[in-house]
Amino acid sequence: MRKLIFGMNLTLDGYIAAAGDDISWGGPPSEELFQWWLDQELGISLMLYGRKLWETMSSHWPTGDQQPGATEAEIEFARNWRDTPKVVFSSAIDQVDWNTRLVTGDAVAEITRLKAGDGGPMRVGGATLAGAAMRAGLVDEYEIVTHPVLVGGGTPFFTALDGWVNLNLVETRTFPGGVVMTRYETRH
Repeated sequence: MRKLIFGMNLTLDGYIAAAGDDISWGGPPSEELFQWWLDQELGISLMLYGRKLWETMSSHWPTGDQQPGATEAEIEFARNWRDTPKVVFSSAIDQVDWNTRLVTGDAVAEITRLKAGDGGPMRVGGATLAGAAMRAGLVDEYEIVTHPVLVGGGTPFFTALDGWVNLNLVETRTFPGGVVMTRYETRH
């Protein structure tokens, strides 16, 4: 069975985007944090995206390695992003590119099927898609990168759940600027 990881940057008050889908609160990541994210992505064999996160990622990373001033880590991230297989779950998108497959049907059923198959870890991204996976009990690990900012509202990282999910703390790490990463595994 494949591991499913949900990890994103979020505010101290728990939002991945402020009101109006504003993600500028995080600013550019430190080189150390960006390298950490790159290291995590290099270990992922399949990325699962909801529509909004897909649109954000696909608007930059297909050519991120060709941007003026791109660092070595950004170049490697862009190449890895293009090369890693991706699944986008959306009924509002007609077409996807860059080693990506579009699923318009039942996301939970498809994630369950993918999880039961062979292969390396999968990462789910996007609040709505990840929320559905959380409610279905499919998320095995949470990578929470908390930035020291309060935005007061927006898109929450965690969704409302039907019951408790007990977690084990696996790792904590502090990055420049007071950014803290915590990794938790679900207790089954």
